[in-house]
Amino acid sequence: MRKKIEKSDTRLPNTFRQTEPDIRAYTVDDIQHILKVSRTTVYELLKSKKFHSVRVGGQYRISKKSFENWLNGEKGGSEDGIC
Repeated sequence: MRKKIEKSDTRLPNTFRQTEPDIRAYTVDDIQHILKVSRTTVYELLKSKKFHSVRVGGQYRISKKSFENWLNGEKGGSEDGIC
């Protein structure tokens, strides 16, 4: 005689469900869309070191905090850490 196996609820509770990630860095494409400028302009901004950026795997990552400080005209754009 076989026992009937009940199917358990495999859904994760709300606390474990994946939420939108906390973005700490922007890409060149992100900055391009935010500012509505060309890629060349974004690279010129990166070159001027107006905000903190690093290269990861050949691509730039721009500190969200540093960029938003710069965008809002606040001091500490490129002096802040990556986060």
